[in-house]
Amino acid sequence: MNVGDRVRLLTGREEGIITRLLANDLVEVAIDNDFTIPVLRREVVVVAAEEQKAFGQSAASVAAERQAAASAPRPDFASQKPDAPASNNLGGKKADKEPEPPRAQKGLYLALSHQSPELLAVQLINNTDTDLLFTYGEEREEKYRGLLSDKLGPKEASKPLAHLHLKDFEQWPAAVVQLLPHRLNGDTAFELLTKRLSFRANSFYTSRQPAPILQKETYLFQLDEKPAAPIAPEKLAEKLQAQLTGNAPAKPAAVVPIPEPAKTILPPSHEVDLHLEQLNPDAVTLDPPLTNTAILRLQLDAFEDALSRALATNMHEIVFIHGTGNGTLRKEIHKNLSRNRDIKFFEDAQKEKFGYGATLVRLK
Repeated sequence: MNVGDRVRLLTGREEGIITRLLANDLVEVAIDNDFTIPVLRREVVVVAAEEQKAFGQSAASVAAERQAAASAPRPDFASQKPDAPASNNLGGKKADKEPEPPRAQKGLYLALSHQSPELLAVQLINNTDTDLLFTYGEEREEKYRGLLSDKLGPKEASKPLAHLHLKDFEQWPAAVVQLLPHRLNGDTAFELLTKRLSFRANSFYTSRQPAPILQKETYLFQLDEKPAAPIAPEKLAEKLQAQLTGNAPAKPAAVVPIPEPAKTILPPSHEVDLHLEQLNPDAVTLDPPLTNTAILRLQLDAFEDALSRALATNMHEIVFIHGTGNGTLRKEIHKNLSRNRDIKFFEDAQKEKFGYGATLVRLK
């Protein structure tokens, strides 16, 4: 069972796609209506490819294709100026066919294709005649995280490297890809090509076109507009000779920073109130007021800080008071707790005192 596998829940008829492996016995599944839930491995079964061939497309696949067709950019006929007067076809001649959109040529591409109407899979396409060594990672807030490295043969597409939700488009990380063409027993060495893609709405939705190798409509981005430059043989020989003879310029010694003294971690209160007026009284009177998204982020930061300090100081249990409201904060807290291996269990805390407005967390 791997990321990208289509699965069916044994406790119902829903189908979805595995987007993350959370723990040894827990996976995250994106249901076709884009609702992501953690599920035990034993409660899902992989949908075999033979089943799709025997019974045809699933409802989710049909919905994805319809959604993709609806979201495809349409030409603005009002703004188009014909090069020649339109024929009235009175002579019985057939009208000329509209030109097909340009197809991708040889090269290296990053393709995002619909797995469901709201879920996209990220794949690397090697539409060249050479092997390709590559790494894939993500960058958030100037922090890089490497996800995987692999090798692609000529005219091959990778397995899904990541999954992205359209509803989270504004929070998508930048994709960072490193590419190194390679040919066994070849006579040319190439420099490493690094590409960083930061997705923007104005360019993303106009990038839809047929992808090579995959043979379907995707959001397609070429990575080698400037192909990797070959290394001149004489320069390559000079580098190797300098390294073998010890004449290569010495690298500066790494400066080891002086470690800062460890800060004392204080345990949080047994009951942590996450209401905005308790976390930041001044924020209640701001003009203009904080948005719901900003308030939720502030509450979740306080929750994560209190939980990490409770684990670090070996507390046995802690209560988070989140209120009832529309249930968004409670849902996000429970989703976070379900993914944490250090949580023994969690439940509604003292209904006679808090109603359904607090969660008791028992720590391992």
